[in-house]
Amino acid sequence: MTVKIASAQYDISFLSSWQEYQQKTERWVNEAVKQDAKILLFPEYASMELASLFGKEVYSSLSKQLASMQSVHDDYVALFKSLAKQHQCLIQSGSFPVEIDTGVYRNRAYLFMSDGSVDYQDKLMMTRFENEQWFIQGGKELKCFDTEYGKIAINICYDSEFPMLARKQVEMGANLILVPSCTDTLAGFHRVKIGCQARALENQCYVVQSCLVGNAPWSEAVDVNIGTAGIYTPVDRGFPDNGILVAGEPNAVQWVVGEVSPTSCAVVREQGQVFNYRDWPLQKNLI
Repeated sequence: MTVKIASAQYDISFLSSWQEYQQKTERWVNEAVKQDAKILLFPEYASMELASLFGKEVYSSLSKQLASMQSVHDDYVALFKSLAKQHQCLIQSGSFPVEIDTGVYRNRAYLFMSDGSVDYQDKLMMTRFENEQWFIQGGKELKCFDTEYGKIAINICYDSEFPMLARKQVEMGANLILVPSCTDTLAGFHRVKIGCQARALENQCYVVQSCLVGNAPWSEAVDVNIGTAGIYTPVDRGFPDNGILVAGEPNAVQWVVGEVSPTSCAVVREQGQVFNYRDWPLQKNLI
């Protein structure tokens, strides 16, 4: 089984209306579908451009923008749910800061299925900015999703830098890990990229990274965005020698599209030059 994946280098915009956001989202999805993509990945905090709908007093405030964005949350979910069903594809829409209790927010990555169902993974490991300035709290549950393309997991940006999370998801059956990311420095981008490639190597699975790009000087939360989307693979026979199936042009606005074969992960784990996935437990005997 093979499937085309489209990973977005998505440009943050200053919006004049919800209709403009809807049209932008529809345009992005249509462009990916025209390239026969069946799994679409958007970046972490791509939804933060919606804060621009609420005026300067709101979008320039870290706390007020979170509260105001809850008023468009249901429309956001309905839009992506409709598009996934219309185009018969899976859409990971990036992430949205969701209020789960009064004044308590989590960074939530929704996965929209082609049958109209919806699930989500909350970010587990929070960055210093999220912890110390934005006060967004980490989630408590690590998930693995059953899909028509096999089991899929999500590591939200910083989560990808912690190997035990991906390892648990792969042990739960995931052969594909989606990593929506948002980084404001080149070093930050490379930390996530290196994490993605390491997770692909040690688990002999696919890892796909999406990046927010462009500047939003009006937003303290996502003012600078740097990165390159990519699809990373095991580093073994049958896969690219450098573990990079495809990567985009740095900071360009584009889809990065590649075809993967999730079932090939089982083959390389049984017949590869090395057995990174199988040999993982042996570490425990050495430390």
